[in-house]
Amino acid sequence: MASVLLGVRDESNLVGAVGWTRLPNGALDICRLVVHPVAHRRGVATVLLDALDSIEPAELTIVSTGTANLPALALYRRRGFMPVGERQIAPGVTITELERRNASAPQPIHNL
Repeated sequence: MASVLLGVRDESNLVGAVGWTRLPNGALDICRLVVHPVAHRRGVATVLLDALDSIEPAELTIVSTGTANLPALALYRRRGFMPVGERQIAPGVTITELERRNASAPQPIHNL
């Protein structure tokens, strides 16, 4: 599966990017969301997620982030993501898996 990337620039530099893949079940998997430290707390992640929601609506969107990354967890929760699990990726390091269901997203068309 290939990832798609979308970036945002300030006057002269790339300050953030979001990467995603569409899974075989139709879910959208946010693989990466990065914001340059000089752009923290300027709404870059929100702009990227708004754009992603607009161009890739999904019935189910999933994402994971470090359990200790409280700003990221707060961002995703504000956007309707709910924690669905945690997993340890190294001794003392866990990630939280989150998902958001969107009832207003286009539903797949099935041939009858």
